[in-house]
Amino acid sequence: MSLHFPVNHPLRRAYRVLALLAGLFVLAFGAVGFFVTQGAPLYAVGDDRALGLRTNPAFSYASIAVGALVVLATVLGRNVDRIVYLWAGAGFLLAGTAMMLLMNRQDTNVLNFTMATCIVSFLIGSVLATAGMYVKAQRA
Repeated sequence: MSLHFPVNHPLRRAYRVLALLAGLFVLAFGAVGFFVTQGAPLYAVGDDRALGLRTNPAFSYASIAVGALVVLATVLGRNVDRIVYLWAGAGFLLAGTAMMLLMNRQDTNVLNFTMATCIVSFLIGSVLATAGMYVKAQRA
């Protein structure tokens, strides 16, 4: 499968910038959510919002971890970014789908998702997965 990914694509830099912006957004969302949800139970279902999206402490912690991972992978480069983008993109797409299925019941909506959060998760997942397909660099 990896033989079909383009190597040294002309838009490689643009895709890396888009992935970095997605990672910075996720990191900023997690950081703001961390401060907004101080003192709330870990899996609280409430109306706490960060950057326009509902959140809880568990979702904020996960966002900080994933955002930091994406930013770190972008800084490292060396095709590590490609692997992280592909896995993180798939993770965001799967998380968005799973939470869309589970968000209508309070006992299963553990990350306090709404439809807006699912859509943002799909957008970030699509950006990261696309970046993962086009940032492969040829080894020197």
